Amino acid sequence: MNQQNGSIFYISYPMLPVSETSCGGAEQMLWLLERRMHGRGWNTTVAACEDSRVKGELLPTGSVPAQHDMYPQREEEHCRAILRALSFRSFDVIHDKSLGFWRHASKIDGPVLVTLHLPREFYGEEVFSHLPPNLFFNCVSESQAAWYRDIPRMLGVVRNGIALDMFPFTRQKSDYVLWLGRICPEKGTHLAIEAAERAGVRLVVAGSVYPFSSHRRYFDEEVKPRVYASRGRLSLVESPAFAHKVELLRHARALLQPTLATETSSLVAMEAMACGTPVIAFRRGAIPEIVVHGETGLVVRNVADMVAAIRDIDHVSPAACRAHVEANFSAERMANDYEGLYAQVMAESVQSMRLAA
Repeated sequence: MNQQNGSIFYISYPMLPVSETSCGGAEQMLWLLERRMHGRGWNTTVAACEDSRVKGELLPTGSVPAQHDMYPQREEEHCRAILRALSFRSFDVIHDKSLGFWRHASKIDGPVLVTLHLPREFYGEEVFSHLPPNLFFNCVSESQAAWYRDIPRMLGVVRNGIALDMFPFTRQKSDYVLWLGRICPEKGTHLAIEAAERAGVRLVVAGSVYPFSSHRRYFDEEVKPRVYASRGRLSLVESPAFAHKVELLRHARALLQPTLATETSSLVAMEAMACGTPVIAFRRGAIPEIVVHGETGLVVRNVADMVAAIRDIDHVSPAACRAHVEANFSAERMANDYEGLYAQVMAESVQSMRLAA
């Protein structure tokens, strides 16, 4: 039996369940981190959607809505359930990995560590004024942290990690390239299709369409018609099971990531490289911090560069891809880093209480 280190209250994004199969990166990270902390002897509680899978205690805050356009109502329900629970329970650390529960930090006792998963403009500038003293922050990449240098109690960067044992290394590759993720305009699914067509290679598009009306329209208008017109050169796998996703990653010649978003991290790039699969990605946000150009993939500027990279990718060593992830993006390293932040937050919280006494 592990010795209890203390108690952590994790807060999830309100729209998706916490699980290893979630399409959301923040939910995957919370699932993995909570399991590691519980295994190290921390008493863990997770506030999340019903049907979430956690090792400690689950505080269900409501069901997954049918439409993501219902976010304001679902967030209000989520926050109300959390505030009710925190009115009669206390924790050593509250770790918020949602988009915005931390706006309520002044209403609760105890330190709140906020992992900022998004670019600064997604939060709105007004939320960073008049921050209560029990709020602490961390980012997930150096490029992201550069946008938050002026935020008080910014504790630094904890890079995301993955469970290496869930992504087996595979040296032998098949004849297709892969696009994997949320099917939406900013992830560039249509650009991956264009690049594969121009390079003359087979493409597998695998992913989920979130229940946003704009995402569904993009899928129906920009992706599905090109699948039907491809004459078998383009395969579509909707909402792949986790085991199927891993098999696709293991055997792809390369993962294509023509993202138009300013990425703060990229779990799918880490997962691909862990399987020994190189990544061809646009130079956006934190991508160059994750993919080592010429060693674990190719970082490119546009579709034309991606076409050339597809033809040149076979020189990248699968073993180098795996070694890079083992050295930099393991779940154990991530857990160690967060455990250090928890100790820092708890110590500063105790000091603050002494000064206030």
